[in-house]
Amino acid sequence: MDPEKIKQALERLPYAKTLGVRPIFMGGETSLVLPFSQENIGNPILPALHGGALGGFLEMTAMMRVLMETDTFKVPKTIGINIDFLRRGKPIDTFARAELFKKGNRVANVRVRAWQDDFEAPIAAMHGHFLMAAKGES
Repeated sequence: MDPEKIKQALERLPYAKTLGVRPIFMGGETSLVLPFSQENIGNPILPALHGGALGGFLEMTAMMRVLMETDTFKVPKTIGINIDFLRRGKPIDTFARAELFKKGNRVANVRVRAWQDDFEAPIAAMHGHFLMAAKGES
């Protein structure tokens, strides 16, 4: 995976800039990081991450994974996503990694896992379908 391609794509997504999302490369795997910010807290009593911020982060992670599988810089369009919120998102950095399950000519099927302290204890999971750019589109 091309780290520079991911960085450039994230720079073109205003919500990624707002959330401060950045890539992290560990052991041949690419993940994204949602750095903790008080602005991303949805329930200040617990405190817990806002579901919308977490959902947007998962969607961006999936989009970056699909983008890495194409020869274009055009960010894929979301067809539909389903998110499972599994645990409370604590006020710490959150990580996400996407896996491409199936890539067709125009549609990709992606699954994403988000975690904080332990990869094996995800706080959320997402399954989505994305429309990829047609050959020749850039």
